[in-house]
Amino acid sequence: MDIRPLTGGLGAEIIGADIRAEDQFPAIMQAFADHSVIVLRDQKVAPDDHLSFARRFGPINVNRFFQAVPGHPEIAMVLKEKDQTEAVGEGWHTDHSYDVEPAMGSILHALEMPPFGGDTLFVSMGAAYEALSPKMRAFLDGLSAVHSSRHVFGSDIKDSEAAQSGRLGNAQAATQYAIHPVVISHPLSGRRGLYVNPVFTTHIQGLAPAESESILAMLYEHCKQPEFQCRVRWRVGDVTMWDNRATWHKAINDYHGHRRLMHRVTVEGVSLS
Repeated sequence: MDIRPLTGGLGAEIIGADIRAEDQFPAIMQAFADHSVIVLRDQKVAPDDHLSFARRFGPINVNRFFQAVPGHPEIAMVLKEKDQTEAVGEGWHTDHSYDVEPAMGSILHALEMPPFGGDTLFVSMGAAYEALSPKMRAFLDGLSAVHSSRHVFGSDIKDSEAAQSGRLGNAQAATQYAIHPVVISHPLSGRRGLYVNPVFTTHIQGLAPAESESILAMLYEHCKQPEFQCRVRWRVGDVTMWDNRATWHKAINDYHGHRRLMHRVTVEGVSLS
């Protein structure tokens, strides 16, 4: 097994691993803890193998809003057809931050990829936090922010292409509302990192609306710096896992006219408070 860092601060590519092999799991788990994003190349796995690998990390979180893979309700389908223009997940976000106990990780398996494009970008929230000034870190420590699923998956999106095509649904279940620290200590490493994101975070508690909006806008622009990022260039068969407590991610929608199909399994997490 060859573990190759993708950048100086985030992500690793793993060559020669097999997610079906139980004896390889400790090394894969250590790489996940060390790099937050791991890309396991050239996996030849079925849906049941995908689920078995995920269960080694913890219980499965069944997604409420994505269309499920037929016969596998625990696996969400991430699909963009060649005639569709909207890709799900185009905005910078952290999966399931709207849950009281946010998901630990997401595990995505590439089944069909376009001939170009369709990459995924990630941001290290630990590196972003550490690059802030000591006074800004002191100001943010102790603050809490509200996260919600309602404005993203609720009735407001019923006319979107993703909802109309059936890729997203179950809008009536978009009732999640959670309060998390703006800065968390990572449950595995203890590393301090930012925990707000442009898609699901609605506001910082205790600040006036204009203050909250300004602080969040500043943090979002700060986090988007390329020094904190890595980019995953997918190939068919790849299995990529990322830590939702340590990263942002976004899908790059630059492959119009081509189909892209992924299967995603999400692993339950713990309280961040």
